[in-house]
Amino acid sequence: MPEVIFPGPEGRLEGRYHPQKHKDAPIAIILHPHPQFGGTMNNKVVYNLHYAFHNMGFTVLRFNFRGVGRSQGEYDQGTGELSDAASALDYLQAMNPNAKNCWVAGFSFGAWIGMQLLMRRPEIQGFISVAPPANMYDFSFLAPCPSSGLIVNGSADRVVPPADIVGLADKLKQQKGITITHEVIEGAGHFFEPGMDEMIGLVDSYVRRRLTETSR
Repeated sequence: MPEVIFPGPEGRLEGRYHPQKHKDAPIAIILHPHPQFGGTMNNKVVYNLHYAFHNMGFTVLRFNFRGVGRSQGEYDQGTGELSDAASALDYLQAMNPNAKNCWVAGFSFGAWIGMQLLMRRPEIQGFISVAPPANMYDFSFLAPCPSSGLIVNGSADRVVPPADIVGLADKLKQQKGITITHEVIEGAGHFFEPGMDEMIGLVDSYVRRRLTETSR
């Protein structure tokens, strides 16, 4: 899988790009957890999400936010990171102008950034939010949430209390025109150790179902 360097708002951004042979393959961007708490594109959850999407036929890009790894710039409280994500999606779309579908997946801090990107980019047709930090960040910008998606968390998450994620999911479920699916993995912590295979299995079955629906 080729390492890529692409332009971001504050300089170069480092990524891993995994294309498909078909030019019209769907595309997905994967967003990593908090840079100030050790989050990188090589986080296990992010890595596994990346390969799950590729195995489903997506051309996939994951990358390091500014100031992480070889990405230039400094941490910017989420504002700059959202701009980084937009630049990453621009790059992915420029490389794949014939892509039929566009998805975003994020873990923890990356889930928060991904949901904001969803609001900015109407071409995103589906999202995966893994352990969205509903206790740390305001998600009220999702009014209305523009597309259907999957929220998944562990019942033993000590970083983001499951009750906060239930509250977020229930709010979004009340919105018309979209369908929010919320899955809880019993016994899984924030980093899905254990529970990784089950979480990836849920993502796989959800995305495949959505792709089948859109292709009818």
